[in-house]
Amino acid sequence: MKKGSYSLNKEPIWTKSFISLFLTNLSVFIVFYGLVSTLPLYAKDALSRTDEEAGLLMTIFLLSAIIVRPFSGKLLDIVGKRRMLWISLFFYLICTVLYYFITPFEGLLALRFFQGVWFSIVTTAAGSLAADIVPVTRRGAGLGYFVMSTNLAVVVGPFIALFIIQTYSYDALFIIMSILMVIGAVVAVLIPDVKVEGAVTSSKRFTLNDLFEKKAIPIALLASLIAFSYASVLSYLSIYAQEKGLLSLASFFFVVFAAVMLMTRPLTGKIFDEKGPAFILIPGFLLFFIGLILLAFMNSAWAFLLAGACVGLGYGALVPSLQTLAIQSTSHIRSGYATATFFTLFDAGLAVGSFILGIIASQFGYQNVYLLSVLLVLAVLAMYIMTIRRRRVN
Repeated sequence: MKKGSYSLNKEPIWTKSFISLFLTNLSVFIVFYGLVSTLPLYAKDALSRTDEEAGLLMTIFLLSAIIVRPFSGKLLDIVGKRRMLWISLFFYLICTVLYYFITPFEGLLALRFFQGVWFSIVTTAAGSLAADIVPVTRRGAGLGYFVMSTNLAVVVGPFIALFIIQTYSYDALFIIMSILMVIGAVVAVLIPDVKVEGAVTSSKRFTLNDLFEKKAIPIALLASLIAFSYASVLSYLSIYAQEKGLLSLASFFFVVFAAVMLMTRPLTGKIFDEKGPAFILIPGFLLFFIGLILLAFMNSAWAFLLAGACVGLGYGALVPSLQTLAIQSTSHIRSGYATATFFTLFDAGLAVGSFILGIIASQFGYQNVYLLSVLLVLAVLAMYIMTIRRRRVN
């Protein structure tokens, strides 16, 4: 890639279309993270279910998302990105409303599976539209800003959801989540139909090329390994904090985590576009590594919160940058397929990581879970550096 390709073009990113898409994606992920943080409690407290059964609510959601994700790129081509966004938002909203009415646990599992299908499609459509809307020369910064909607939801979703169930009730939670989704769906009406130069009418016949974007797979595989490591934080941080006597600080960990991501996002996106991905990814790997090391050996509140800052900086630099690279690896008209491929492997890494790390935790303890995650991050860093060197030789 030529050096000049990273020069910053001052075309605007925060257009009306981009802001609308940002708010829509924010509402989708607030509902996602809000329910992830409270449904296990709902299953145990209101439905009298076990920890294992409560865990199924996340597993079955991710399972359906992983199954459907490879087909979502083709669906976007056949139906249209904006139209598919509207359709998936409608069904995602209906699923959110149905939490208020469905009480049998088996019905709740079926609802989670069905909502996972539409979550997969709506997030692929939103990510692909974001890649089309932002200026090509500012895609690193633009997609980085777009991912901030997810970063915000990591804190806002659980904060709102936990506040509602502690202050009011689970019924109130489902009503508020439904209202948020109505707002997100209404805002989506303002998103225009973006015409991509060179796009052609897609055949309705499925081929392997319609399920995955081959050029995006190498980067997506690296992202899946990062997701595997991140599962140690997403799935087991609260249990580990309780074990260390720091459970009261677990919510502050995620506040610090999200705050550093939001504060540094403008700078990292600019560096990505001006100097190239290596200037963001290599520090990102190192910061993620340091954060996991701090978690593995933490024995004080300050170490716990410092770990949150390092993990937030590292993870916040890695994921949007890898997503941008996956999209840049192929032609503009294949952005939907690249987005679907990226999130298919990312979700798979998260799901497999949660399962395998849970087994390791039960046998060897949570400290070893974080040490294994550290080794995995180092391995991914080594693979990325080897890739850079190979490109320079060629």
